[in-house]
Amino acid sequence: MRLTFSETKAKLPRALRLPSHRDVTLPEFPMSDTATLPSPTIADSSFFDALKRYWGYDAFRPRQEEIVRALASGRDVCVVMPTGGGKSLCYQLPAVLQENRTAVVISPLIALMQDQVAQLRQMGIPAVFLNSAVVESDRRELKQKAIAGEYRLMYVSPERALMDGTADWLRQVPLSFFAIDEAHCISQWGHDFRPEYRQLGKLRALFPDHPIAAFTASATQQVRHDIVGQLHLRDPLKSVSSFRRENLRYFVRKCEKGMQANYLLQLLRENVEGSTIVYVPTVKKVAEVVALLKDHDISAVGYHGQMDKHERENNQNAWSEGEPRILVGTIAFGLGINKANVRAVIHLALPKSIEHYYQESGRAGRDGKSAICALLWRGADLGLLAHFIMQSPDITAKEKAWAQYEAIKDFVQADGCRQRHLCEHFGENPKWEKCGQCDFCAGDYVWKVSSMQKHPESEAANETLKLIKAGKSFSQIAKLRGVQIRSAYSMVGKLVEDGCLEFQPQWVDEKRRKAIESAADRLGLDLLNPIKNALPAEISYGEIQLVLGHLRRQKALAEQCA
Repeated sequence: MRLTFSETKAKLPRALRLPSHRDVTLPEFPMSDTATLPSPTIADSSFFDALKRYWGYDAFRPRQEEIVRALASGRDVCVVMPTGGGKSLCYQLPAVLQENRTAVVISPLIALMQDQVAQLRQMGIPAVFLNSAVVESDRRELKQKAIAGEYRLMYVSPERALMDGTADWLRQVPLSFFAIDEAHCISQWGHDFRPEYRQLGKLRALFPDHPIAAFTASATQQVRHDIVGQLHLRDPLKSVSSFRRENLRYFVRKCEKGMQANYLLQLLRENVEGSTIVYVPTVKKVAEVVALLKDHDISAVGYHGQMDKHERENNQNAWSEGEPRILVGTIAFGLGINKANVRAVIHLALPKSIEHYYQESGRAGRDGKSAICALLWRGADLGLLAHFIMQSPDITAKEKAWAQYEAIKDFVQADGCRQRHLCEHFGENPKWEKCGQCDFCAGDYVWKVSSMQKHPESEAANETLKLIKAGKSFSQIAKLRGVQIRSAYSMVGKLVEDGCLEFQPQWVDEKRRKAIESAADRLGLDLLNPIKNALPAEISYGEIQLVLGHLRRQKALAEQCA
């Protein structure tokens, strides 16, 4: 039976309970009487002319036009729009239309700023970023050009926006408005709260005559209220798009021991178009999964925060250009990634929260075409999340983390539509019951059992695996490794049993294999000698070991999938 968030929360000790947007009454925020300065009049046709000229579109996506017009008219806005919905256009287009004025975009990541600015410049839109990567001489020139109104958009970090002296300098710039990206970071109820974002509330007092626009892809009703209050938005246009991503097919699977790699390999082999992101929980797991895929002739690159910067950038760029198709990374990868043809996002561990999962999985299908979001979790993930929560010395942070823990646990164990569950978590009240394509609505993904999960546990086994893959015979393996041929057969049989290698029919004559299988069916799989004694003398111990390894593997997989 599926529990509601309130029912789940009630099971927690009182000290660990965190109110949710479903449990509290959200007050109306006081609106300031301060009027904004009138914005330059913009001809109606200009919106569509700019949309076509710079972005190549003939029409706006849902909700984009009302947001663009509101911001261009000088009104504050608070926008919640799913990843891939076109948030950046909502502040870039009105900035383009206000000649000799500059929109200040506050963004959390240097890489994100650089990517956005590069894209704008390619489109012919004058834009610049100001952060710690800009040397002092370039910074002075940049400021002079900004004062002269030469840029339509200027990207800055939240820390730099509030540095001493920044406000004095910005007052000399002909500003159009402020746009705050990843605005959920301002809320202590958000999944990625950042203290420096909390200080952005000062912008209203420092620049009372300029509109402020807040944008986020994932914010609950409570977080949305907090954003409006913390930024002191004045009668803002509140635009909240549906959290339903109709082109995404959500599949959630709890993996028993040894099955996760099997599911991953199947997904990658069956989904060969476009690109794929595989999210893993640790740096160590990145290397393990990349090695696993390499062993199965699947090309992939890794990405994590501890990787050399040059290597990390090269891997990201190679993946962005389409070769290799697969990137295996920690959650350090993804923020600001604007790759349209991601056909699958696969998680190999439970995310910390539904917000994290929604944001990460939402990087799939940004081109509007069908994409798979598979969450392959294990029971141990819940224990690991709980362990990290208990390590936190901050009581408030711990309460928030426990609430997120219960919510993600409820999501993966729910017996209802995945899309509907996500929508309801963010405060939406869907009029539909089923999405028609998640594992609950359309049936579970057709998982195929494969004998592939694992890596050899010893150097000797690893060397034998390399030799057999190189096409060496059993006698050649025995000679190269300096062992008896029976030992070579035994090692290969163990590799098959452990799931490191697939059984090859050509190893054992079909008639002999069937005789071995028949004897094993009568005598069991545990002991070798009884089976050998029951078979013709010409059938060797080595052949028996190979077939037994195969049979034991098949039995183990059948038990796991039962």
